[in-house]
Amino acid sequence: MAESLWKRKLYRSTTNKFLGGVLGGVAETYGIDATLLRVLTVASIILPGPQVLVYLVAWAIMPKRPF
Repeated sequence: MAESLWKRKLYRSTTNKFLGGVLGGVAETYGIDATLLRVLTVASIILPGPQVLVYLVAWAIMPKRPF
């Protein structure tokens, strides 16, 4: 049985990272293409909202994936 999406532990990626590994970690955890997440994140920055702040907070609180 597949593990619930909400019960998965979220880590910053140590291998699939561009800046801090946040989006790579989200992509690895939920099976999403990391490049797509990066493009959507950059595109969303032109919209009003706290996207950069949310990314920085996630970078600060998400632990790196253990080996």
